[in-house]
Amino acid sequence: MAIRTHAGLALDARGVRAGFAERGRAPREILRVRHFRVDGGSQVALCGPSGSGKTMLFHLFAGLERPWRGSIRWGGDIEVTALSERVADRWRRETLGLVFQQFHLFPGMSALENTLLPLRFDRWSIEPTMRARALKLLDRVAIRPDIDVAALSRGEQQRVAVARALLRKPAIVLADEPTASLDRDTANVVADLLCTMCRGANATLVVTTHDPALASRLDAAYDVVDGDLQPRSPVPSRAPLRTAA
Repeated sequence: MAIRTHAGLALDARGVRAGFAERGRAPREILRVRHFRVDGGSQVALCGPSGSGKTMLFHLFAGLERPWRGSIRWGGDIEVTALSERVADRWRRETLGLVFQQFHLFPGMSALENTLLPLRFDRWSIEPTMRARALKLLDRVAIRPDIDVAALSRGEQQRVAVARALLRKPAIVLADEPTASLDRDTANVVADLLCTMCRGANATLVVTTHDPALASRLDAAYDVVDGDLQPRSPVPSRAPLRTAA
């Protein structure tokens, strides 16, 4: 299957049901999303308390987990629930920028090495243009490229994670609680970087968060209510996104 990458891919999720099974217990359903759409190039927050299913949505939208049933499409023609593992891995590398809550950086490696690491899955040698882009991104997030990430604060590590997610100019950026456990000033810096850089690239940004300050920066916010996504009032200065029952 040919994988096409474009800035600002739209998301369309229909009839998605998902949960988990504990040993010795019946499966527990967490999500039952009827219909959820994000327009290409939009910035959206998925809100809710811990345990509401936000991180599960992050994994489902990234194709890291599969729903029990339902359809999740990006750009109209990429059905992530139907991709093989090999194709899904390639699609994520070429299309997604992922910012995990726990960063997934490698201590003992520099900020630059961590930022360039996703490219190593394709080839060991790094093209000069990509190295230059990584250095530019790290400069933008005010991180020295040669510093060991183990020596960085959580906020600084998150900035490296954001730079890494944006390295390949992805069409989609998914961020799971990117400001969690950060102080307010650092959270503002991280939020500014994500919003500004995704807006400049016309990338679709979907953020899971329980931070109302972060949610208020985006085009629209949705609450996870009884496993479904319910829209809040859109930010007046932006066009509202479409959702349907």
